[in-house]
Amino acid sequence: MNPDALPFDADAMLAGLRDWVECESPTFDPAAVNRMMDLAARALVLAGARIERIAGRMGYGDCVRASFPHARADVPGILLMGHFDTVHPVGTLAALPFRRDGNRAWGPGILDMKGGNYLALEAIRQLQRAGARTRLPVTVLFTSDEEVGSPSTRDLIEAEAARHKYVLVPEPARPDGGVVTGRYAIARFNLAATGRPSHAGAALGAGRSAIREMARKLIEIEDLTTDDCTFSVGVVHGGQWVNCVATTCTGEALSMAKRQEDLDHGLTAMLSLRASSNDVQFTVTRGVTRPVWEPDAGCLALYEQARAIAESLGQPIRAQSAGGGSDGNFTGAMGIATLDGLGVAGAGAHTLDEHIEIDSLTYRGKLMAGLLATLD
Repeated sequence: MNPDALPFDADAMLAGLRDWVECESPTFDPAAVNRMMDLAARALVLAGARIERIAGRMGYGDCVRASFPHARADVPGILLMGHFDTVHPVGTLAALPFRRDGNRAWGPGILDMKGGNYLALEAIRQLQRAGARTRLPVTVLFTSDEEVGSPSTRDLIEAEAARHKYVLVPEPARPDGGVVTGRYAIARFNLAATGRPSHAGAALGAGRSAIREMARKLIEIEDLTTDDCTFSVGVVHGGQWVNCVATTCTGEALSMAKRQEDLDHGLTAMLSLRASSNDVQFTVTRGVTRPVWEPDAGCLALYEQARAIAESLGQPIRAQSAGGGSDGNFTGAMGIATLDGLGVAGAGAHTLDEHIEIDSLTYRGKLMAGLLATLD
């Protein structure tokens, strides 16, 4: 089967993808995520899949698992894995509407990772229309909380991956068009400062500001950054009334390292942080962690197969490890042959300039189809 002969149509794909992009689905709005899952589930059913809807947990949205009929349904097959939650709150379409200009299209979540999910589904449909049977059974798993570290779905992801031989992840392509064969370790931390209240106008000196303590610690945390392990504080919430010395302030920090031992050292440093004085309190608790995924022989063999297909399409790809976690961290760390970064090309993920290169829907779709058809 020659994937280049499959009639992928970028304009038709973009029209279908638009419906998904305009169904906003931020992680912390489970009802919105579930509306997106409804669209995806319908498309999968129409493609002939058997659907299982998995109820959300911990306040997150549902997941969808889809199995396609296969003569060898009992053998370990291919897991296509993606997420439908985005970082963009409902209403972002006002500032980032779906639009097209030349070979680019914009919209919330279009790159990370609705475009990749859509081309994966289109690859399945194209193989069906061509009468091409995959050598292994194919399962699709769409999840709902990847953008916050997959706290409610990690066990589901790992259990599903353990039943498969390969995992394909259509997260965005690397900036040079490459794919991902490894990812750095990532840890999240919850921060909490507690001060002493007072009237900010009448008795300022009697109070101890939790916001001030958090500001001190923010600088201390980010100054822990080295070439081997980075630290950043991305969320801070504090205070309620401007005329009150703030009693509480909370935050979230992120650490990333190329090696697990470097992340472990970072974990120790973060958990050792203490309050600046006895008048205030400061605590750090560990949040979700993504393990280091380092490429092994199975992963590299999978990449070589993808590389050969990409070269036949005139779109050579490089393998690389990447920062920024994905659910591929989990499956790769399990030792399951995983290939990530198989989604669309583009830029601006998580910003109001998030966009894709439209023609990548077709050539990356063909790459995905070629993998699905030839993996055994």
